[in-house]
Amino acid sequence: MLQAENLSKFYQMGDNEVRALDGASFTINEGEMVAIMGPSGSGKSTLMSIIGCLDAPTGGKYLLDGVAVENLDESQLAEVRGRKIGFVFQQFNLLARTSALENVMLPLTYAGFAGKEREDRAFKALERVGLGGRTHHAPNELSGGQQQRVAIARALVNEPAILLADEPTGALDSKTGVEIMELFQSLHRENGQTVILVTHDAHVARHTNRIIKLSDGKIVSDEVNANPIKAGAPRVEE
Repeated sequence: MLQAENLSKFYQMGDNEVRALDGASFTINEGEMVAIMGPSGSGKSTLMSIIGCLDAPTGGKYLLDGVAVENLDESQLAEVRGRKIGFVFQQFNLLARTSALENVMLPLTYAGFAGKEREDRAFKALERVGLGGRTHHAPNELSGGQQQRVAIARALVNEPAILLADEPTGALDSKTGVEIMELFQSLHRENGQTVILVTHDAHVARHTNRIIKLSDGKIVSDEVNANPIKAGAPRVEE
């Protein structure tokens, strides 16, 4: 599904070159649930942007479903993002004056779906995340966890092959964060989607089946997690 070879991303800050990503190589197979983990400044957000076709690497190769992403133009990248990748962010990025249903319908509008099909698919996506009874609520009428569920439904509504989540529990309390991780595990188990979580939190990372750790722009470990935490298990402080 994803193949990265010697990916790099360099920035010039005055006279200094900042290596946000420095020679990252890995493969993520279809249907895996993977955490990309590291502290602030480790390069994980830069890597997420490249994986999600939001940014281009300075060097190296990145294949998404066999396609060399660095060779695509902006319109082709936008098509790949809309068709293959669903994004979930720490801040829910919902339109404040728009209902949950209308928020979830937005990607379908951009994709050119007709009105009735948009509404039906958005409603089904909200049902999948347990919000079938909250379709007409605005974000300020929903809890933080419910808003994140709307954001996940919006990411799922186009049925992307990859669900890419950046610190998805970072704006939530610990109890709600557990519920969101349970939802990710359920979606992965039931639908077989490739799920990639970007996080600084080791507890969140251990809910996945594989953990890639970054430090100073380099991959320092890439290990199978043979015993992932089942959502709902008590948290053990690091």
